[in-house]
Amino acid sequence: MGTRRLDDCRLAAGMPDNRESIARVPVDRVIDAELVDKPGDVDAAQSARVTGIARPRRRKLPIILFAVTSLSVCWAGMWRWSPVESLDFLFEIYSGQARDWGLDLRCLVVRNGVDAVWYAVAMLGILMTHEMGHFLMSVRYRVAASWPFFIPLPISPVGTLGAVIGMDGRSADRRQIFDIGLAGPLAGLAIAIPVLWLGIERHDWTIAPTGPYFLDLPLGLKWAMQSQVPAGVEFSGVIALNQMNPFFMAGWVGLLITGLNMMPVSQLDGGHVIYGLFGRSSRWIARLFLVSAMVIIVLTELYAWSVMLILILIMGPDHPPTRDDSVRLGWFRTAIGWLSLLIPVLCFPPRVFFE
Repeated sequence: MGTRRLDDCRLAAGMPDNRESIARVPVDRVIDAELVDKPGDVDAAQSARVTGIARPRRRKLPIILFAVTSLSVCWAGMWRWSPVESLDFLFEIYSGQARDWGLDLRCLVVRNGVDAVWYAVAMLGILMTHEMGHFLMSVRYRVAASWPFFIPLPISPVGTLGAVIGMDGRSADRRQIFDIGLAGPLAGLAIAIPVLWLGIERHDWTIAPTGPYFLDLPLGLKWAMQSQVPAGVEFSGVIALNQMNPFFMAGWVGLLITGLNMMPVSQLDGGHVIYGLFGRSSRWIARLFLVSAMVIIVLTELYAWSVMLILILIMGPDHPPTRDDSVRLGWFRTAIGWLSLLIPVLCFPPRVFFE
């Protein structure tokens, strides 16, 4: 039932007009998702607001996760993005083989502590900006959304699995879901590109690449690096971990996360974008992408990405319908949307880490 019809029923029954109380519901509240009865209800979000029932956004858990992720990212930077060494160190402590692990840890902090802090600031800054792009656009359209939830993973090279926000996308129309989906990647790139450029300028071309692990570089980063190669230096298109500086690493991860999120499938940011561009026909693009990804994984033996494909299949490859699919994007949004489809091509490194 629409808002106006519901208000008229209230007045006819002698009940007070609820429209003034609707305006007093704070913006810093999330409408309870249980009030939205079905995804196709055009006035579901308005009906939820009419009840006046709202619950505050969870603050404690996002703050705790952010603090833990900050420590996790610092830990990864402390070990120069080599989780194998950090795991060996923790195993030695656990097994009692480390005689003076406290001294070793203090030496590690003195040697790499400053770089670890800079890496954490740059890395978390990119992630926070990305998620706040989604969040602020959701607030603008009064779409229920949570604060960002950061995901710590200290045993990974980068120290985190990124961040997510919870959102009731069913209350957004086609144009709104397009804006919400694209706001995050564009905001994140606005920070990741300057950070990465700072890392490129601080890259020491005299250090010979050594060690077991190398970073694959996305196409856009390869172009940027080639423009900065000094005369007489040969650039192979990959970077060894021993050549890393904190800004380069943070910017590289920022490109990786942005490129991955912009894949045109499911409810990833790219899934929101292609749904805004093509509506329900976007499901064929998503399915074609999944089939192509499976073929590429088999041919290139990049089986680590199978986990990502399984998660997408669990979520469902098709984007759910919005509150109103008939809303048009307009020429400007359509142009930006088409250009944004280049983001995975320019920002995503398929091999990521390799030996």
